[in-house]
Amino acid sequence: MCLAIPGQITGIIDESENVFKIGVVSFGGIIKKINLGLVPEAKIGDHVLVHVGVAMSVIDEEEAKKTLDFLQGTDDLDELRHSSD
Repeated sequence: MCLAIPGQITGIIDESENVFKIGVVSFGGIIKKINLGLVPEAKIGDHVLVHVGVAMSVIDEEEAKKTLDFLQGTDDLDELRHSSD
């Protein structure tokens, strides 16, 4: 099953070096670099829904927390923990 995972943007990488806007996103403490090209309005502190390394939408904090709490209670975050950037 393919899942979109909520995460919080903790930083934005210098855009001048990248074709797409790249964010540093925390998934409950797991940090990944994520393509923010589909959500140009996203900023540090926003929560985004991420699928295969691309932020698909900006979501509210409450929904992000509920979803992440649920996923942490399953084994669905194991792949995220063990994948490379």
